[in-house]
Amino acid sequence: MGYIFYLMGKSSSGKDSIYNRLLEDKEINLKPVVIYTTRPMRQQEIHGTTYHFTDEESLNRMQKEGKVLECREYHTVHGVWYYFTVEDEQFDRLENILMIGTLESYEKLRGHFKERVVPILITVEDKERLLRAIHREERQENPSYAEVCRRFLADEKDFSKENIERNHITNIFENQILEECVEDIKNFIKNVEKERNGGSCLRQ
Repeated sequence: MGYIFYLMGKSSSGKDSIYNRLLEDKEINLKPVVIYTTRPMRQQEIHGTTYHFTDEESLNRMQKEGKVLECREYHTVHGVWYYFTVEDEQFDRLENILMIGTLESYEKLRGHFKERVVPILITVEDKERLLRAIHREERQENPSYAEVCRRFLADEKDFSKENIERNHITNIFENQILEECVEDIKNFIKNVEKERNGGSCLRQ
């Protein structure tokens, strides 16, 4: 099986842009895993590509079947939303996989897949992140700035220094200039492949 490169970071750190550019790069040839969510689909999102959009009934059924690897519950101003990963045929690949999610979800997948999961943490200065989040929300049909504030504050707890250190995450990339950050991550992924092909142990 290939590696699972797991991209994470606080909201509005540029994860989605980096994720899409890495997937488009044929040289590193990463394959996506689409996770599931019960939240409503937003403008320009595509079912089966952005997320598998579903409902709580389907989530409960898959949990009973033992298919849910990790599940996150978010109490938003619009109600409770769930995001979860299902162990399906998407993981039965020889190629390397690229995923995107939270530190909590990374921790659970790492517990299941062990060293197959390689963390990649994206960072951006807090003021810049907040400005990006506000500008992004402005483009929504029904902007919710309360939800922007909730996510911003939640990230401070979720991505605390203690949590990062507890998970031994040292693969950290600052997203000041998008193109440079993508290139740095691409080179990191290529080096991980070189270590495996050379028989070296992967360092976390």
